[in-house]
Amino acid sequence: MTYEATRDTVETYFDRTATRTWERLTSDAPVSGIRATVRAGRDRMRELLIAQLPDDLRGARILDAGCGTGALAFELAARGADVVGVDISPQLIDIAKKRTPEGLLGSLSLSAGDMLDAGLGPFDHIVAMDSMIYYSAGDIARILDGIAPRLYQNMVFTVAPRTPLLMAMWRVGKLFPRSDRSPVMVPHSPEKLAAQVTSGRLRNIERVTSGFYISNALEFRP
Repeated sequence: MTYEATRDTVETYFDRTATRTWERLTSDAPVSGIRATVRAGRDRMRELLIAQLPDDLRGARILDAGCGTGALAFELAARGADVVGVDISPQLIDIAKKRTPEGLLGSLSLSAGDMLDAGLGPFDHIVAMDSMIYYSAGDIARILDGIAPRLYQNMVFTVAPRTPLLMAMWRVGKLFPRSDRSPVMVPHSPEKLAAQVTSGRLRNIERVTSGFYISNALEFRP
């Protein structure tokens, strides 16, 4: 699938199929044991990505690419950053706007759209937590190469790691009828992914595993 086709599939999934599930998962509401492991993994990954940014974010302009319901964007703005949160799903953006806390030290702008829109302008930092897990290695390389001219310092993002468990899940998922499938995560090897990026350096940070949540954090510097 092309980047655009994958993007549109993700939008349809979150706007029509998974909105309520995602709203509950990213709230303080009780969830099942399996979803609790996912929530814990996402909390750990969010902390890990933030740790790759400077402690003092006052005046920094940051793109939260695929901001979802806003948890990461809120924390960055609370630390003084000027945050642009973009998500392909208007439904998730609506939830994020309703949850926006008062008294943020920095500024926060939330909108539905393509995280690659050049009209968003340049950024000191970009974060993309679990918003690039559905794309091929070629697409990810093109995303990074396209963003590089507008990125002053670093981008931290996640991919699905190429593990035996995820590869098995990926193969089984392809057996379901298309109407019953969630967007398929594409497993990647950080080393092979780095070999395709031509406009900067890719660094492997850490893998987070929490029950059904498995994700690998990477850093890109142009």
